[in-house]
Amino acid sequence: MRKITSILFMLVVLLSSIWAQETPVTWNFKTVKVNDSVAELQFQATIQENWHLYSQYHNNGMEMPIEFSFTADKSYKRIGKVAEPKPIVHYDPMFNDTSKYFVNSVTFKQKVKILQNEPFAIKGRLSGQSCIDGRCVALDKKFSFDIEDFDHAVTGAVTPADATPEDEIAEIGNEKNTEESIENTNTQNITSTSNGEQEESLWSFFIVAFLGGLVGLLMPCVFPMIPMTVSYFMKSGSKAKLHALIYGLSIVVIYVIFGIVLSLIFGPDFANILSTHWIPNILFAIIFIIFALSFFGYFEITLPSSWVNKSAKMENTGGLIGIFFMALTLVLVSFSCTLPIAGAVALNSVGGSLLKPIIGMLGFSLGIAIPFTLFAFFPGLLKKMPKSGGWMNTLKVVLAFIELAFALKFINVPDQTYHWGILDREVYLALWIVLFSLMGIYLLGKIKFPLDDDMPVQKSPFRFMMAILTFAFVVYMIPGMFGAPLKAISGWLPPMTTQDFDINNVVRTEAGNASNNTISMDEAILYVDQLDLPHGIQGYFDYDQALRVAKQLNKPVFIDFTGHGCVNCRNVENAVWIDPQVRKMFSEEFVVVALYVDDKNIQLPEDQQLMDEDGDPITTLGGKNMFIQNTIYKENSQPCYFIVDTDGSVLAGPTYYEKDVNKYMDFLKSGIKAYQEKHQ
Repeated sequence: MRKITSILFMLVVLLSSIWAQETPVTWNFKTVKVNDSVAELQFQATIQENWHLYSQYHNNGMEMPIEFSFTADKSYKRIGKVAEPKPIVHYDPMFNDTSKYFVNSVTFKQKVKILQNEPFAIKGRLSGQSCIDGRCVALDKKFSFDIEDFDHAVTGAVTPADATPEDEIAEIGNEKNTEESIENTNTQNITSTSNGEQEESLWSFFIVAFLGGLVGLLMPCVFPMIPMTVSYFMKSGSKAKLHALIYGLSIVVIYVIFGIVLSLIFGPDFANILSTHWIPNILFAIIFIIFALSFFGYFEITLPSSWVNKSAKMENTGGLIGIFFMALTLVLVSFSCTLPIAGAVALNSVGGSLLKPIIGMLGFSLGIAIPFTLFAFFPGLLKKMPKSGGWMNTLKVVLAFIELAFALKFINVPDQTYHWGILDREVYLALWIVLFSLMGIYLLGKIKFPLDDDMPVQKSPFRFMMAILTFAFVVYMIPGMFGAPLKAISGWLPPMTTQDFDINNVVRTEAGNASNNTISMDEAILYVDQLDLPHGIQGYFDYDQALRVAKQLNKPVFIDFTGHGCVNCRNVENAVWIDPQVRKMFSEEFVVVALYVDDKNIQLPEDQQLMDEDGDPITTLGGKNMFIQNTIYKENSQPCYFIVDTDGSVLAGPTYYEKDVNKYMDFLKSGIKAYQEKHQ
């Protein structure tokens, strides 16, 4: 109950976009009538004490200038640009950087020519950034001006003037060094469940989490804060580097504490629940969809403003405590931008070992903390950083498409486990093809989302190359609709057995190769109507039946402890089992049995049920297979492979996530050799 309550709490936090957000700038929108055909739109901003709002124009600064985007409408025409009063100009010699901003209050004005007599509304969106020493808050707000009582307006169909390139410039061309981070984000859900490879898995997960932290650093809520935070520490004089180091360590401590909490709540026992039960998987799929919609810009996930305000007040304590709360404020303020990435790391860690959530949060926090500390030690490096701009939103939208692709994986797990039949391999691939096609079209500038700027694509060669790679990935997936194994992504896809049309299987059948994999025995294969083995391999799905048949045929048993939702099981099957020499050995030398430990749908007849340690009956096939793996073979991970004798005693193994065909063949041969020596 505690774990379920914790999951529901996480969902409530994720849906917290309805809560109040810290608002250092409040807006009032007023329409002033100039004459019968001209109106002045006034954007009146009230700025909290000690905060400042950046101008529309900046030189080399990394701050995000305020931008006004108007919804196209034939009812009016803009007259010139949005006007603003003279801003405060501040030059920082340390960074050779000039900033332009406003304090207390400011009014921006836009004149428009009214082109119809009927009342209507001029709508749009403003975005920008408001900052105080050490932290910033991104601004994003819709505006609407009511236009009425213009009785002498000139009517006619006139296309509204678009913003000039100066208004809409976006620094997309500086997206270098993010491609690897985006590509590696695709591997965030791949975890090794093998005890034998646990250390390697944790290292891999740490690296992926670290890359996720670097991507999080590029979000609009975090990236522009780097120079201001560094400048703040530089004011500490000789203690600047020490304070910066403590600041970075504080960020790490905050995230690691969160990882420890996850470990205490979920623990290693949650792995099987996560990998099999439909409730957490559907819940996580919904969470990823929420993440994606947030990154698309449809709404913002925020924390209660009271949390941020209380933390900000504690910054004034000074000393080490003040620096710690400064780091905590960064974490809270950046919540809306970094949660979808940190959440992906967290959700992919709760199904692993006790250390995995801690390792994940450690890697993610280091990805954010190290750059802050590094720039404080070497402030000259700031000049080489890309400037803030629209490219950050492009990165968010790309990640949104990837989040949607991840969501399908969570839906696929219970779909296979409970035999719902919703996401067959073709359906899954079709959805991925559509998603990544839309992503490619977006990168070409043909789709816009709420927070996107207008910018000619040809100004961003990196974005154009990303579009080419995205469409290449789409083309790579298309043959999978006809049964191609797609080894590079096979672990993410439903098993080949769900493929309605598999041209490879048709060819094997027509060529007569399938006859090499048949089994000669008297009894029918149990559960064959609901379970399958890939690549035309013939085998069994019940442990007791496999031992009986092996005794009849005088062959060792190859046991495959697997699962419908096991990513690495699919990887091994599509990398190793598809090999002709492996399939030949399976058919000629072994009795193969696939034991699905996560199957929830197949009920056992009474004569095949087992009793658990408490004397309660095990009524499902998945429960029986898991009991056998845990009690007889002392393992609880998948994939897990054993070669056993006809009485179930171990001849070779276990082996786990092995994708090298030669090593796999050595494992199979060692089992055959042990069986022959035992039965001489």
